[in-house]
Amino acid sequence: MKASVGDRIVTAAGVVGGAVRDGVVVECPHEDGSPPYRVRWSDTGEETLVFPGPDSLVQPTDDDAGDQVPDVRPARAVTWQVQVALVEAAGSTTAEAVLVAGPPEHSDVGALRAVGHARKDPDDAEVPVIGDEVAAGRALRRLADTLLGQAEADIAASTGQQGHVHA
Repeated sequence: MKASVGDRIVTAAGVVGGAVRDGVVVECPHEDGSPPYRVRWSDTGEETLVFPGPDSLVQPTDDDAGDQVPDVRPARAVTWQVQVALVEAAGSTTAEAVLVAGPPEHSDVGALRAVGHARKDPDDAEVPVIGDEVAAGRALRRLADTLLGQAEADIAASTGQQGHVHA
C-alpha cells in the first residue's frame, strides 16, 4: 500500500457493528509512500498514526502517471445495522428484523422491516434457541428479499427499465 499527503483512507471496522472510518493522510514520513501515515479522521477531526491493514483502502487524490480516469467519485463509506428482536411464548417464536441503513443523508433506504415465525412440534422437547434460530433466519431471509426488491425498484426508477437483481 502506498499513499501521499492528501490521499483519502477508508478503514473498515475491526469488529462486527463497528463504524467504517475515513480520513485524509496529513503526513507520510517515508518517501516511498509506505506506512505508517498520520491521518486526520473526518468523523472526529483527530489525528492518529495509522498502520493500515487489509481492511483499509487508499484513494489517491492525484495520479503521477496521468492516467487517472476523470470524474471518478470518491470512495463512499456508510454503516448499516440490522437488529433482530425475538419473542417466545407457548412454543412459538416471532422474530422481527429491522435494517437501519445509516443516517438519512447517506441512504434512501431508511429502515426496512421483516418478520419470521417458528413453532415447535408439540412432541418435541423445549429448546428455545432452535425456535430463535429458525424465526430469526426466516426474518433475515425476508429482509434480504425486501432489500433486493427495493434495489430492483430503484434500478427501474433510475433507468426507466425493469431491473432484476440475482440473489
